[in-house]
Amino acid sequence: MDSGSDAPPLTPAGRRIVDAAEELFYERGITAVGVDLIAEHSGVTKRTLYNRFGSKDGLVAAYLAERDRRWRSEVRAAVDAGGSAAEAVTAPFEALRSWTSRYTRGCAFLNALAELPDPRHPGHRVAAEQKRWLLSLFEELATAAGCCEPPTLATRLFVLHEGAVATGPLSPGTVAAAADLARELVRAAVRG
Repeated sequence: MDSGSDAPPLTPAGRRIVDAAEELFYERGITAVGVDLIAEHSGVTKRTLYNRFGSKDGLVAAYLAERDRRWRSEVRAAVDAGGSAAEAVTAPFEALRSWTSRYTRGCAFLNALAELPDPRHPGHRVAAEQKRWLLSLFEELATAAGCCEPPTLATRLFVLHEGAVATGPLSPGTVAAAADLARELVRAAVRG
């Protein structure tokens, strides 16, 4: 599933709302930000916000879907630029290196999962789907590279990636270290 692919294109006001929500939710937290503040920052009325997104929950899902769309695009570009099939397996780590240089407050999806523990919340669903997509991508890339035990390797790479995402704000070197370890795991799986 491509997150957000079934959503209609945003109007200019809708774009301003999502952009304001992204900035505020990412910097302050989803539960700490109300629709009044988002409406004020986006220059629209609350009525416009509700007409476009239905609720704050709908806006949270739209914000996460937009961020997911950008993340997937960045990962796909890194995979396409990856050279060999084995190098492509670790491309999400290269995308992460670039992504975390711009977004330094951690992972918006992990943050959303922590703030929105109810799996029925539309924002929780988008964030969880983003994580499932990445795990699936690792398995797909590992299979294409001829790695032994692609599901096991994919799980290990996913755990390593998510660990780097979670610890990156504390120590910038963890992303590079995780990328190095991921390459070692892939080399061993290709030889194995």
